[in-house]
Amino acid sequence: MATVTATVGHSGVSALLKNLRGHRAVGKLVLLAVAAAVIVPVLDSHWASGTWPGALTVDLSAPLGRASGWIIDNRDSHPLFLYFFGYVSSAVVLSVRAVYVVLLAAGWAGVTAVAALVAWRTAGVRLALGTAAAFLACGLLGMWVPTMQTLALMVVAVLASVLLGALLGLAAGLSDRTYRALRPVLDTMQVLPAFAYLLPVVLVFGIGVPAAVLATVVYAAPPMARLTALGLRDADAGVMEAVTSLGATARQRLQTARLPLARKELLLGLNQTIMMALSMAVIASVIGAGGLGDRVYQALASVDVGAALAAGIPIVLLAVVLDRVTGAAGERLGSDSGATALRWAYAAAALAVALAGHLTGRLDWPASWTLSIAEPVNRVVDWMTNHLYSGVPYIGGTADWAGHFTTWVLDPVRDGLQWLPWWSVLLIVAALAWLIGTWRTALTAVLAMAAIGVLGVWKPSLDTLSQVLAAVAVTLVLGFATGIAAARSERVERLLRPVLDVFQTMPQFVYLIPVVALFGVGRAPAVAAAVVYALPAVVRITTQGLRAVDPAALESARSLGATGAQQLRQVQLPLARQSLLLAVNQGVVLVLAVVIIGGLVGGGALGYDVVFGLAQGDLATGLVAGAAIVCLGLMLDRVTQPTARTTKKGA
Repeated sequence: MATVTATVGHSGVSALLKNLRGHRAVGKLVLLAVAAAVIVPVLDSHWASGTWPGALTVDLSAPLGRASGWIIDNRDSHPLFLYFFGYVSSAVVLSVRAVYVVLLAAGWAGVTAVAALVAWRTAGVRLALGTAAAFLACGLLGMWVPTMQTLALMVVAVLASVLLGALLGLAAGLSDRTYRALRPVLDTMQVLPAFAYLLPVVLVFGIGVPAAVLATVVYAAPPMARLTALGLRDADAGVMEAVTSLGATARQRLQTARLPLARKELLLGLNQTIMMALSMAVIASVIGAGGLGDRVYQALASVDVGAALAAGIPIVLLAVVLDRVTGAAGERLGSDSGATALRWAYAAAALAVALAGHLTGRLDWPASWTLSIAEPVNRVVDWMTNHLYSGVPYIGGTADWAGHFTTWVLDPVRDGLQWLPWWSVLLIVAALAWLIGTWRTALTAVLAMAAIGVLGVWKPSLDTLSQVLAAVAVTLVLGFATGIAAARSERVERLLRPVLDVFQTMPQFVYLIPVVALFGVGRAPAVAAAVVYALPAVVRITTQGLRAVDPAALESARSLGATGAQQLRQVQLPLARQSLLLAVNQGVVLVLAVVIIGGLVGGGALGYDVVFGLAQGDLATGLVAGAAIVCLGLMLDRVTQPTARTTKKGA
């Protein structure tokens, strides 16, 4: 009997262990609990305080101050600056100046004609008329010269961003090792707030166009790299096997299969690069970019929303035109629809219009053809402030909404995070990252979070984290719902597209004052600004992912009698998992990118520290806060993005 009992007991233990091995998540949690039981008492005995212990912090003020001083002292004499950074600066200046001179030489009529003819050549009459109307609207608003300055800068910045992003994405899409190595680099490029690296860029290149272009490239290149890598890595396995079986080389497989299959992702990457580059126009104006961004910045300094909107509208129009024209050109790649004679006719017509402008002496936009919208816009803003801020029957005013959101959401999340012992925060991060990834993922996330404590900004980082979590949650709920609606209806997508363009390209500074007018000053308007900025990318990527689902799978589900909701839950969402995860990633990244803007309207925490560092020329304060934001982004990326190994096991 004892033998039988022992055998049964041994079998039961074996079955239990086998069951635990089958549930990897439970096994990971058990191992983490055992490790915590050993490590936590040791940590608590040495550093029992709830917040990060001061003994584990490192003061970077002195070394960063020395680095700043060395750059200032050697900027005009060191070979690195003379023969590398100097050449880069000169190349950028010459490129932007060349584009600007060409635009001015063509005149307003020539630029409008060329833009309309290019749009006609790529997408037809409707887009040509829209393009012409967009450029004419820039002139009517009295913004023709600033528009040309911004267009010249953006042409160079977008081309450089697309080239750099495509090369990085190509390397990451063809090599798993390169993808893993580039992932934190792209996270840093996209999450590091622009205000944080404006100061070192200005230290190296000085105030002016080169610093503005390079700052824009750092911010706008990562979406192109990410989406290029996604398109290449998600190429249809069956097609790749067929091409390989025909004896194609790696280069032939790339040219004939991978790149054509990734066309939609490449076009979406180009779209996102254009949008994000133009969204930097105002921030770049802080360091001497000029153009429309400078007009917006000056108008907002005097709290003139109307004048800021007059300069912000051309930025949106430029983004929409560039998006539509480049998208249509990409869709027509490889087609022979344009005859050579017709192309020469287009070029001749555009040249004729430009020469006519020269001969008549009307290169500049006539001053009498302008329309001022500043006063009526300011009246609308005043009305919104007077009638919607408070006193709205039943639903309350926007100030009440902001107050309730702060009291019921932001305060509890912030207080809860700051109440937790520092080691428990690290354990939670480790558990979340390990559950959806590997031990390397968990280690990276924990080290990123620990680095925040070492930098000495633990409490403000948790404050920022609470705002980011709230903004990401709202963004994902609205973004996924809107993206699903757009994916299921082409009419909804067409209606949403211009709205998303406006949201994504309108400089954050422009809608910052209406947001403050409606919601007051504090963390709630900071969250609202982040949601407005991050929502378009989440909607676009979600829509693209759901529309890219294999039609055969949907047809099979319909043939089995699945309803629309069942098709969505059981077919589209699972098959679009990678795109949805990318949407989550971009939501986190873009929300973090607006943390600085939130610091300007009362968001406080890390955003305020970065702005203060730039305003005071304090490299240590600005860079430390910026580095903490990068660490937050890296941690959030690791706890929201399953690794390839985990995805395969889950499948």
